[in-house]
Amino acid sequence: MTPLAQILAAATPTETGLRTSIPEDWMQGRTAYGGLSSALALHAAMQIEPDLPPLRSAQVAFIGPLAGEVTVTATKLRRGRNAAFIQSDIVSEAGLGYRATFIFMAPLQSQIAHDEAPRAPLAPPAADAKIYTGPDGFFTGNFNFHDPKATTKAAEWLRWGRLRARDGLHPMVELMAIGDGLPPAAFKLIEGQRAPLSSLNWQINFITAEPVTQDGWWLLGATADVAADGYSTQRMTIWNAQGDLIAEAMQAVAIFA
Repeated sequence: MTPLAQILAAATPTETGLRTSIPEDWMQGRTAYGGLSSALALHAAMQIEPDLPPLRSAQVAFIGPLAGEVTVTATKLRRGRNAAFIQSDIVSEAGLGYRATFIFMAPLQSQIAHDEAPRAPLAPPAADAKIYTGPDGFFTGNFNFHDPKATTKAAEWLRWGRLRARDGLHPMVELMAIGDGLPPAAFKLIEGQRAPLSSLNWQINFITAEPVTQDGWWLLGATADVAADGYSTQRMTIWNAQGDLIAEAMQAVAIFA
């Protein structure tokens, strides 16, 4: 297991971002795990512009495979009084593999205070709960998971997840790393078969500017209502251990089955 903080500390800074190498234990098939790529991209974005307001949204495109040596380049697109838009690209020997636009925005005074967000439907793992990690040499080995088997829909996941090594990480970098940690929801429709799946994009909006939880646990949810013609779209959710909604997301997934 290679801690994410170690990867960031070992990266070579550049004028526009950083250069680093993707460890084998963060690979997902022939490409880097999307959460790792997103964490690297966000880290570079936060270094390129001083005194950024909190991260509020990320729009991600998983363009192609990323492996081996990679270069992360961050570019300021615009910064106004309240919001900053920063683009991050990741390139490997195979070419451009990742592009994200991060939106940072300061809190605004507002007369609107509306909150009907659902609370987390599951309690966090008990001290004696069965916790598991993925196999060595695969990106899931960097996480702990607890699966309460509480879902009822055919294409839905609800799992508690946390990074095994999270010390020294910015909270938003940690969330970008863990937020894409579930298998695609449509994967449940082909259980028992071998079939490649590939995330195409990821749009994530953060409800709070300062996410916190207990013991590193985040409840991850993913639901696909429709999957057809080798394509599915899914809704994704992140709650903290106190049951607060932290982020909402959507993702498109290609299914080669």
